[in-house]
Amino acid sequence: MRIDILTLFPEMFTPLQTSIIGRAVDSGKLQINVYDIREYTLDKHKKCDDTPFGGGAGMVMTPQPIASAIDAIDKDHTARRIYMSPRGRTFNQKIVLEYGKLDRILLLCGHYEGVDQRVLDLYFDEELSIGDFVLTGGEIPAMAVVDAVARYVDGVINDQSLEQESFASGMLEYPHYTRPQEFMGLKVPEVLTSGHHANIEKWRKEKSLEITRKNRPDLLK
Repeated sequence: MRIDILTLFPEMFTPLQTSIIGRAVDSGKLQINVYDIREYTLDKHKKCDDTPFGGGAGMVMTPQPIASAIDAIDKDHTARRIYMSPRGRTFNQKIVLEYGKLDRILLLCGHYEGVDQRVLDLYFDEELSIGDFVLTGGEIPAMAVVDAVARYVDGVINDQSLEQESFASGMLEYPHYTRPQEFMGLKVPEVLTSGHHANIEKWRKEKSLEITRKNRPDLLK
């Protein structure tokens, strides 16, 4: 899978060079390209924002640098073009699986008060939000999308891990334990050390239901 990211702050994406995602890129399973929008502006001072028509606080990202960047890296529109925005549809596991089937996605990180609507109308397929709150920019939401989607690229994560985690079965994941067998007076549940796989599976399903009912009862409706 190829993921292109358009941003005013490319240095924010350093974390994607580490851990599981970094190893996936190094091994060629995943391609992540981060593009500095300022490199595509025609303004000699590299300016990519201006005051909004109609007045109001803050600045708005201008359309030309974004349009020029997309024309340069996705001229034939082979990528699903996504603008990270609080007003988009809310990101969830269903969308993760939807994006995971694509060969290429392109993410635009907005900043300031937002992006000129005309470039969104002309160039983008959809807007996407990671929740009902507002951040200073789209970089952190974009990283969340990259991390979630990249896990479903072949070879990035063990298939069994994907099948047993939260949301995979429509419920939240069961608790995990490791050594030592007792920690600060709390012991690992006996069933997990019993070696009885059927009982372990039964316990995990019960705990999964219990946690889902407590934390996300909406998933059970």
